[in-house]
Amino acid sequence: MTARRTIASATTVSGVGLHLGRPCRLSFEPAPPGRGIVFRRIDLDGAPETAAHVKTAVLAERRTQLGTGEAALHTVEHVLAAVAGSGIDDVTIVMDGPEPPILDGSSHPFVHALMSAGVVEHGGTVEYLRLRAPVRVVDGESVYEAEPADALALDVRIDFPHPLVGTQSGTWTITPDTFSRELSAARTFGFMREVEGLRAKGLIQGASTDNTVALDEQGVVGTTLRWPDEFVRHKAMDFVGDLALAGKRVLARITAHRPSHRGTVLLVREMLAQTRREEHVLGIEDIMKVLPHRYPFLLVDRVLEMEAGKYIVGIKNVTINEPFFQGHFPGHPIMPGVLIVEAMAQVGGMLLMGAVEDPDTKVVYFMSLDNVKFRRPVKPGDQLRFELEMTQVRSKICRMKGLAKVDGDIVCEAEMAAMVRDR
Repeated sequence: MTARRTIASATTVSGVGLHLGRPCRLSFEPAPPGRGIVFRRIDLDGAPETAAHVKTAVLAERRTQLGTGEAALHTVEHVLAAVAGSGIDDVTIVMDGPEPPILDGSSHPFVHALMSAGVVEHGGTVEYLRLRAPVRVVDGESVYEAEPADALALDVRIDFPHPLVGTQSGTWTITPDTFSRELSAARTFGFMREVEGLRAKGLIQGASTDNTVALDEQGVVGTTLRWPDEFVRHKAMDFVGDLALAGKRVLARITAHRPSHRGTVLLVREMLAQTRREEHVLGIEDIMKVLPHRYPFLLVDRVLEMEAGKYIVGIKNVTINEPFFQGHFPGHPIMPGVLIVEAMAQVGGMLLMGAVEDPDTKVVYFMSLDNVKFRRPVKPGDQLRFELEMTQVRSKICRMKGLAKVDGDIVCEAEMAAMVRDR
C-alpha cells in the first residue's frame, strides 16, 4: 500500500512553447487526493480543465496533445514526465497559454520546481495499472511489448541515420531518483534538414539551440551533449510522460523500439483495455447463484474483479442495520473479527467456484486458517474491500492469501485452505 503524493506549495515557471512559440506561465498547485493530474487554462473563459488521460489525448504529430480546438493543450509530455517521474499522483497544472514552456528542452527544470515546492504524502491510496498478460502494439515503425512486472522498467531502442545517433538503447527502472538523475535532463533533439518543412506546418516555432539539440550533417549545432546517448535518454523521458496518460502509476516491463508519442498513446489505450476486459462486476444476484449462504450470513455484496483460479476482489458494505450489531458492543458497534474472516472466506469461495465446472452442484468447505491478524476495528459506514489471490491448487484443494481493507488501510489478513465438494 502506497499513499498518494502531491506538492506542499505552488511553484511557477515561465517561457515560450516549443511548437507554437507563444509565451506561457505555468504553475504547479497542490491538489486533493484522487484528483490526478489536471490542466487548467486560465487564459480562456471559465478556466476549462482537462485531465491528463488517454481519453483526452489526440494523435498529433511530433508532440503529445490533449483535447482539440481552442482549449487544446500541446506538447505536454515534458511536464507529465516531470510529474510522473517524481512520483506525484495529484497536481493541478495552471497555464495561461496552450503550450507549456520548453525551457531548456528537457523536463529537469520542471522536476527542480516540483522538488523546490516539496513532495508530500496526503492520503488516499495510489492506483496502479497492472498487466495480467503481455501486450504488444505496433504502430508504423514503433513496436512495443509490455509484460507484467512489479515496477516500471523501460528498455528503449532508437535508430536514426546520423553518425552521432545511429542505434542507441538503454534500460531503466523508473523511480523518482533514477528519473531525476538519468533521464530528466535529456533534451529534445531534431535535424536541421527538417526545420523548414516543420515550420511550414506551424511546428517548432519556439525552437532554438538554447532549447533543442540541433543536428546538422557534421554534428551538434551550438551546444554539447550532456550524455553520449542523450538521444535515447530523451526518448525514454518522453515515454515516462506519455505513460502518465494511463491516469495511474504503470507497473510493467516495457520494451519499446523506436517509440513515438502516437505509438505510446496507443500502447496505454491497449493496456487499459486489457485491464477492463479482465474486470468482472458481479452483483448480489450473481453471487447468490454461486454461494449457498443467505441472510443473515451472506456477507458479500459485490465482486469487482476476478480471474478464475488466480485472484478476486470483493466488496462488503457494513451498515448499522447488520444483525450482529444488536449484541456486539451495543452503543459502540464493531464488526466481529470472525465475521470479517468469514466474509473474506466467502469471497475466496467465489474465486474457487469460478474455476470449477457446474458450480451450482458444488460447495466450498474451508479447511484451515493461518496467520490471521486484525489491524483495526471495522465500524458501520465502512466498506470492506477483500483482495485474495490463489497461492496453490492441488486437485480440489486450494490455498489462498487474503487482505481486507477499508479506505486502502489493511484491517485484516489471513491465509486459508479450502476444498470443493459435491453438494
